[in-house]
Amino acid sequence: MQAHAALPPLRGRVQQGAALAPLTWFRVGGPAEWLVRPADADDLLLLLRDLPAEMPLTVLGAASNTIIRDGGLRGVVVKLGGRAFGAVEVEADGIVAGAAALDATVAEHAAAAGLAGLEFLCGIPGTLGGAVAMNAGAYGGEVKDVLDWAEVATPHGLLRLPAEAFRFAYRRAELPPRSVVVRARLRAAPGDAAAIAARMAGIRGAREATQPVRARTGGSTFKNPPGARAWQLVDAAGCRGLVRGGAQVSELHANFLLNTGGATAADIEGLGEEVRARVKARSGVELEWEIRRIGEAAA
Repeated sequence: MQAHAALPPLRGRVQQGAALAPLTWFRVGGPAEWLVRPADADDLLLLLRDLPAEMPLTVLGAASNTIIRDGGLRGVVVKLGGRAFGAVEVEADGIVAGAAALDATVAEHAAAAGLAGLEFLCGIPGTLGGAVAMNAGAYGGEVKDVLDWAEVATPHGLLRLPAEAFRFAYRRAELPPRSVVVRARLRAAPGDAAAIAARMAGIRGAREATQPVRARTGGSTFKNPPGARAWQLVDAAGCRGLVRGGAQVSELHANFLLNTGGATAADIEGLGEEVRARVKARSGVELEWEIRRIGEAAA
């Protein structure tokens, strides 16, 4: 496909005006000016090296925790996929996986090899690259607890960074400017296969019972404030089941927003802001978004 003059000649797929809503869990949002799926790490490095500094760059993983606004995304949206970025390798005391590998897939490979310590990943929707970039966590584990290193593509080349370089905090990591996680190594330890399987079954069962896992949603909406749980604050503010347009606060878990079928991104984000306002008025706590909200409002 003929690419924009500002983009380098890439071997991967380049699409202009690509629809992004189908790539997100919420199924909302406007198009990408340019959607690039690099062929491999070298292709990605070429893009990052030669992309004009003024052109916006957005990295999209599974978009399981993302609202793309209705006006879409300017510049280049990078989405990793395929064998080049999704491979999972089992080692004696850990897993090396590409950024496009699903967290649940990484957990399953570890379990199949009798490696313990990564079970929590089966409860986190999304890709490993996204998990590193936001220090994803659930069920007592966080990426920062198990990461040895991650390889990051930058405009200046490929870097292998130790965990401490990311300065992890709660649902937060620091990456070099205009960089993309491409691969990571997670520590694990030999364990009892039956116990590992039971732990993962328990996590999956808990998710099914308490979260709207089959709905058009975006995972946990707000970060848990220190010493509190976001869902309890939302519930106490009377927001469970609250509706705005086609968006609704889940009846099953009050820290989840749903697209009930016809929501716009503005409906979902607006509902979240209404919840934040009601919680602030009720408890004085200012909830922070955990869901990433990117792009421009509709014109």
